[in-house]
Amino acid sequence: MTDSLTIRRPDDWHVHLRDGAMLAGVAEYTARQFARAIVMPNLSPPVTTTDAARAYRERILAAVPDGLSFEPLMTAYLTDSTDPADLARGKAEGVLTAAKLYPANATTNSAHGVTDIAHLAPVFAAMEEAGLLLCIHGEVTTSDIDVFDREAVFIERHLSRIVRDFPGLKVVLEHITTSEGVAFVEAAGPNVAGTITPQHLHINRNAMLVGGIRPHAYCLPVAKREEHRLALRKAATSGSGKFFLGTDSAPHARHDKESACGCAGIFNAPFALESYVTVFDEEDALDRFEQFASLAGPAFYGLPVNEETVTLRRGDAAVPETIEAGGTAVVPFHAGETLSWRLVA
Repeated sequence: MTDSLTIRRPDDWHVHLRDGAMLAGVAEYTARQFARAIVMPNLSPPVTTTDAARAYRERILAAVPDGLSFEPLMTAYLTDSTDPADLARGKAEGVLTAAKLYPANATTNSAHGVTDIAHLAPVFAAMEEAGLLLCIHGEVTTSDIDVFDREAVFIERHLSRIVRDFPGLKVVLEHITTSEGVAFVEAAGPNVAGTITPQHLHINRNAMLVGGIRPHAYCLPVAKREEHRLALRKAATSGSGKFFLGTDSAPHARHDKESACGCAGIFNAPFALESYVTVFDEEDALDRFEQFASLAGPAFYGLPVNEETVTLRRGDAAVPETIEAGGTAVVPFHAGETLSWRLVA
């Protein structure tokens, strides 16, 4: 039995760091675990331009405690009026690593998202030419589609067309939650990959609904049936370079989660690696954890692998019931549980 695991320092290819007091409260948790992170732009107002992304990057760096080495990789929020030339400039100036497609009203702070994806063809063409990656929240938002089917329908109606029409565009289907998402990424060419969160490897939709409404298990896309969770675990632990780590860590104040209209999002950053490695241990795939956590993402994004290493050891990691962040209590993923691995160095 392996009791210690040392791997190249991982990156988080999907994280929400928020802004203001919350940013100041949560940035350290991501920076302690990861060398780099693709930072989501769905602030209020959203980060829609190169200049806004540059300013946000400076706020993030100011929030990271001294002594921690961390590089935020910035994204631009696509809207119906996105300027393709600005995206190309952002890539050329080293500000933007990717642009993010949110269908309008798909998740938190996505009201300014895209209302008609077909109209983004000039934007996708400019991104393809500039080498700017496209990160996608892959869900349709029309009321006639069941919330548990929205990822599969998005793949059929939109993602397959984007990949077909822009074969040179690198696309990340973020936070995959279904077997259909896994199958699409596996069957697509080398320019398509997917990220997988720790929560979707651990929970199915029962976690939200059995024994009462459990708001701290609510995120978007929502957790699906058990068959989908098992498909995600198989994909993550397969050793394939097409799937890699993306926490989708999304902090909300406890009172905003435990409300009449609770916010979507799970704050998993404080114990993300411990959560992921537990899954790989359970699946007898510890030898493939470095590929998922540290190697596949940089390879897809065309970035160097981190030189530093981290070490995880088998042993109790007690997750607190709440964490103070930004002057408020935030409930972390696995709150009150004891994980079987801990990050030691």
